[in-house]
Amino acid sequence: MENIQLGIAPIAWTNDDMPELGAENTFEQTISEMALAGFKGTEIGNKYPKEPSVLKKYLDLRGLQVASAWFSAFLTTKPYEETEQAFIKHRDFLHAMGAKVIVVSEQGRSIQGQMETPVFDQKPIFTDEEWHHLTTGLEKLGTVAAEKGMTLVYHHHMGTGVQTTTEIERLMDNTDPSKVSLLYDTGHLVFSGEEPLTLYNQYKERIKHIHFKDIRENVAQEVTRQHDSFLTGVKKGVFTVPGDGMIDFRPIMSAILESDYRGWIVVEAEQDPAKANPLEYAIKARKYIKEISGI
Repeated sequence: MENIQLGIAPIAWTNDDMPELGAENTFEQTISEMALAGFKGTEIGNKYPKEPSVLKKYLDLRGLQVASAWFSAFLTTKPYEETEQAFIKHRDFLHAMGAKVIVVSEQGRSIQGQMETPVFDQKPIFTDEEWHHLTTGLEKLGTVAAEKGMTLVYHHHMGTGVQTTTEIERLMDNTDPSKVSLLYDTGHLVFSGEEPLTLYNQYKERIKHIHFKDIRENVAQEVTRQHDSFLTGVKKGVFTVPGDGMIDFRPIMSAILESDYRGWIVVEAEQDPAKANPLEYAIKARKYIKEISGI
């Protein structure tokens, strides 16, 4: 247990993809409420200061650390060099903040940010050539991350070319474990229709970062039935915090503890903060994790 740290993402307070959600919530309110709820880490949102020394002072006052931050790769649609240049800048910022992992998600042909595109009906399917660009590019980025003693963790995500179990398996089978690790996200797996416990056990040696989010089953069914987009699903409340939805986190947490996982578990449940008060839900998540794990 001493090897696991608990964090929470700012997306519950203010949504970078839909700025109207939580526009009124300030950076300082966000991190203060994270600390008040009992978390020790945060990921990075657009309202966060971009200068490491400035951000570090704000976080130190509240006993918070940076767990990681999202990076959008375009390995399937743009020249590798463009992604690498942006990645190095991102890597250096995270390294200055003391983070050990870099969250990467391939956004080539992604529909996750398209408000009108049905998330299930029009999910991108990569060609063999695109898979080659993705896997070789990720290995190169993993090498770049290792230059600073950091680890690339790949974020499977709804509305992208790496969403399903089959796609995650293809990514893992075709990348070097010493260069590419896996971010394990409960909410994206269950929303997609995957079996989260099976996948955790399958890749526990390669999982170096974890996102905990829950799913409201009735909303997920509605998203499918009404051919909604990913962002529409978020606005409707498909995601919630652990313990508030359909996922049984007890066996998942048991597997995590038994696997001697070392790293962050980050609560990342994007909702409309006008409907789901961020502090209230952060406290609810923290209490639930304590209840099922003792952490």
